[in-house]
Amino acid sequence: MSAKKATEMIRYYKNPNGPTIGVTAKDVIESDGLYFKDLNGDGTLNTYKDWRKTPSERAKALAEELSSEEKIGLLFINSLKMGAYQEDKEAVDATGLLDEKVIEKDTTIFNAEKYHGTTYTVKDMGIRHFILRENPKPDELADWMNELNALAEGETHAIPVLMVSNSRNENGEIVFGMNDAAGVFATWPGTMGIAAAVKGSSLDLIDDFAECIREEWDATGMKKGYMYMADVVSDPRWQRTYGTFGEDPELINNIFDRLVPGIQGSKDGVTTDGVAMTVKHFPGGGARENGFDPHYKQGQWNVYQTENSLQKYHLPGFRSSIANHVSSIMPYYAKPAAEKSGIQYDMNGNPIEMIPVGFAFNQFFLKELLQNQMNFQGYINSDSGITINMAWGVEELDIPERIALAVNSGVDIISGSFDVFAAKEALDRRTNGYYTDGAHKIPDGYTLEQITLSEEALTTAAAHTLKEMFELGVFENPYRDPQTAKEVIANPVHWKHADDVHRKSVVLLKNKEQLLPLTAEKLADKKIFAKGFASKEETAKALTEKLHSILAETPGVTLTDHYEDADYAFLFASPSSGEYFNATKGYLELDICENKTVHDVDDLGRPAEATHEETTLLGTDEIRVISEAIHANGGKVISNINFTLAWMVGNVERYSDALLAGFDTFPEATIDIITGAYTPSGKMPITLPKDDSVLAVNADGVCVSRNDVPGYDKDFYMPEEMKDENGKAYAYRDSEGNYYEMNFGLEF
Repeated sequence: MSAKKATEMIRYYKNPNGPTIGVTAKDVIESDGLYFKDLNGDGTLNTYKDWRKTPSERAKALAEELSSEEKIGLLFINSLKMGAYQEDKEAVDATGLLDEKVIEKDTTIFNAEKYHGTTYTVKDMGIRHFILRENPKPDELADWMNELNALAEGETHAIPVLMVSNSRNENGEIVFGMNDAAGVFATWPGTMGIAAAVKGSSLDLIDDFAECIREEWDATGMKKGYMYMADVVSDPRWQRTYGTFGEDPELINNIFDRLVPGIQGSKDGVTTDGVAMTVKHFPGGGARENGFDPHYKQGQWNVYQTENSLQKYHLPGFRSSIANHVSSIMPYYAKPAAEKSGIQYDMNGNPIEMIPVGFAFNQFFLKELLQNQMNFQGYINSDSGITINMAWGVEELDIPERIALAVNSGVDIISGSFDVFAAKEALDRRTNGYYTDGAHKIPDGYTLEQITLSEEALTTAAAHTLKEMFELGVFENPYRDPQTAKEVIANPVHWKHADDVHRKSVVLLKNKEQLLPLTAEKLADKKIFAKGFASKEETAKALTEKLHSILAETPGVTLTDHYEDADYAFLFASPSSGEYFNATKGYLELDICENKTVHDVDDLGRPAEATHEETTLLGTDEIRVISEAIHANGGKVISNINFTLAWMVGNVERYSDALLAGFDTFPEATIDIITGAYTPSGKMPITLPKDDSVLAVNADGVCVSRNDVPGYDKDFYMPEEMKDENGKAYAYRDSEGNYYEMNFGLEF
């Protein structure tokens, strides 16, 4: 028989003109006709229990009262598994909700450490921040959150649990650590699709998007998001292009001016019905060296080849977030490359000293640039794995020293680790003679104060993260009703808004002889051949089946399985390149291709003599074969490409009479555009590179197009001999003479 769940034991106390108090383990204090949660159980209404005080006052008072162990517990965040999805049912608590399995070495890309199980992690380690990477139903999520918070409420100061997730409201492939969930909450197109829709219509749709997120997440009790990316795409080979809003700094700035207050609840910061945001990745992750990602060694550098590109392109997206009091900001793993960069300037016009340590350890970028000059008032949440696998620039330090250096450089919470034991060691080393016993030496270039923790530093960090909890109202009531969560997520208004933006996200790139729309009149007595292409056979098969299902329900459409006798071919391509957490043998391939021979790269990221083959789309040549057969019959080819990266589209465009772009857009929305049920309005949020020549890397590892400059400005720095009669070298030009640049998009 299962134990009674926390959801069934919540007691509520409603304050007139004040917050509702939700309790399971603690009592309430009645004072002045009002209710307050007795967080530490001593019956005294002190500052941190009094919801009439400001969040800052309460956080400071509580942080000063916490033990070292409690403060250290607040310093870490990592993934937490749900008991409902634990295969070993003997490793689940009596409610069936909490995963209690002990894993001696839980290994991820970020870290490898012992997983202790939920109860031990909450009660004994004092952890209160967790990352959700599973994809539960809304009522399951609310139930689980209630159980976690009831467990936490029973501890000394009843510090609630704050569950964090990467974004969950966009369509797309589920990828650990990047896009952990999709399809449960109201599902919008990918973020580049949202940008395409905004460019073609209005920023107003961002208000709908933000309201949807705020209401849905709050209803489940999940009150914080690792979202969204304010990074500007400047090197198209960056795997993380997917998840950005494209390459336009002004657009990104304007989006976050709406998105942050919409999700958090106000322009002045987080409200009790809001969801706190962690905007990433400061000071902009797009300035990759030839696309290499900093999850692996070759991508450890941020390269700013162009003078002042940091200010011109990469910082603007963060300014509106800061102006709207975003709750936290996440710095990137990478470190700045002085030797490979032009002069960069701070907010006061002074040259920046490019100290080669990761941004989470970089005092200038965090304390001086972000906090002092840009006036960021929130807290700093590191990216996952900075103290273990991605400790770029501080590899000579051990884990306790890395933890201390990050905190002393401005980081308030360290992601991807639960290493409270190493943090305790960093605290002890401040006073226990560790570096004076003759056996251990302070690493060259550091001081004792930099590489050890103090109680003061821990108190400051704890006050910053506790302030967010008080602002969110989770100390008063972290509990949610599972049935209400289901109803909120099922709200048809949010799903309607999302569906509408899917249609607005479609960009019409090519429409030869005004082929589209394929009206009922054009389709009369015609046969359609439809096929999906992808980098994996099972994905292509599923896409083909989806297309057939949609078209079978479309009035006037007659399907055929044989392209030889078809009048129209609908070819949907969903290319994919590389793996997010693994280095490719060569540069990330952007060509839509199959079995293409390309060069490896050496350990320094330069082209090597050795070669390998790359496939981004199985059956790429079949597109040509189908096209030739269709055209031989006097028919036409309509193609659609899904853009998660800035693909080179030549192997699709040249065989297509009409070409559309989607960004994890529902196929139904694209079919609506093709058949004229909806008029195309989307505009490209990125510029598509012409071919391999504009991404060529020389023997020294330097790309012909600037890594730190977005596509729309790359031509300013391209060799003159590469430019055409219009002075353009970088962007793809189709058979109709159109350049597939940012802001391009046709209409009927």
